[in-house]
Amino acid sequence: MLYLILQRLFFEALLDALYFPFWWYTGGVKHAMFWCADMFQVGNKNLSPGLWLKNIFVPMFGQYDIQGRIISFLMRFFQVLGRGFALLIWLIFCLALFIVWLAIPAVIVWGLVGSFLPAAKI
Repeated sequence: MLYLILQRLFFEALLDALYFPFWWYTGGVKHAMFWCADMFQVGNKNLSPGLWLKNIFVPMFGQYDIQGRIISFLMRFFQVLGRGFALLIWLIFCLALFIVWLAIPAVIVWGLVGSFLPAAKI
């Protein structure tokens, strides 16, 4: 009985080890892509440059004189520029995380091959 249990555990572990690369580049990529997209959407929600752009011509604090309109426009213009740049940096960070996700198995295999075959120049 113990032999059958150990045989089944070994066989399942072997199948999981063989299936892992296929999962990593199919279902895992899909999961990572949705996670990165969700992370970008959270950044967009927190920075919300679109909201600042939507209200760029609305005077702040109800000051409808020319000075209030100019100050409000300039303030919102620089907010849109700064928040848009921050969102671009956040997008680059999200894409970098996704690329790291794709590269992890290849780097691990490269490191294992390099450690087992030190004479081979990879």
